[in-house]
Amino acid sequence: MSYLNNFYHHIYGPENGRRWVFVHGLMGYGQNWRKIISGIEGTERCLAYDQRGHGRSFQPESGYAPEDYADDLKMIVDELGWEKFILVGHSMGGRNVLNFATRFPDYVERLVIEDIGPEGNPKAHEYYEYLLNLVPAPFANREQAKEYFFGEFIKTAKTRENVQVMANYFYANMEEKPNGLVDWRFSKQGIIDSVRLGRGEGRWNEIEALEVPTLLVRGAQSQELSHENYQKMLASNRLIKGVEIPNAGHWVHSDQPQAFSEALRLFVGGF
Repeated sequence: MSYLNNFYHHIYGPENGRRWVFVHGLMGYGQNWRKIISGIEGTERCLAYDQRGHGRSFQPESGYAPEDYADDLKMIVDELGWEKFILVGHSMGGRNVLNFATRFPDYVERLVIEDIGPEGNPKAHEYYEYLLNLVPAPFANREQAKEYFFGEFIKTAKTRENVQVMANYFYANMEEKPNGLVDWRFSKQGIIDSVRLGRGEGRWNEIEALEVPTLLVRGAQSQELSHENYQKMLASNRLIKGVEIPNAGHWVHSDQPQAFSEALRLFVGGF
């Protein structure tokens, strides 16, 4: 039985191209990487997929620790027969690929961690729990959802990010269900568990244990990865190189796709 069939995924580029795996962040999906992949798929073989509990992939009731996500990745690449690849992860995906690379280093040719740190915060999930519980989903239809997110949500939600951006992001994660109601595309409990299990304890030991060449990308305006922790990560392991990209926040590859792609190109020696 195919394990890969549990995941909505796309593979781009020539079969003989150098292999890449792109892993999205919290509440994201594989297509978040489309702009980056479109610039390299002429020569590179790229996999992007919706992680468990996200997008159109399966949504188990439990299993949302970085170890679970990393185990999924191992089963996927084993099924594909990919024994060596460049691994890129953003945000929560960065934490998941960090876990994969420390546990299964022989698979990873090079590692890219985008804008996430290994510090622990046992209360980190409370922010997402607050925001998700604020939303009165399911909605009767898409129009009702749109009215809520761009009206009441913007007025009342207390977000760390720009509230308009968060409204857009949440609305994009709404879909019509078979019963006609409009509800979250992702697993709501899975999202909360992902933060609770991924950020509950620090993971500096994984940074220190990395044995593969690693690029750490930080958005210069990021509120997710502090400059202090960025510098601490670089000092923790000689295999980690860093780049801070100007005029970018947490979503570096979306805010500055050309600069992000150029950082990748320099790191891997061209494509």
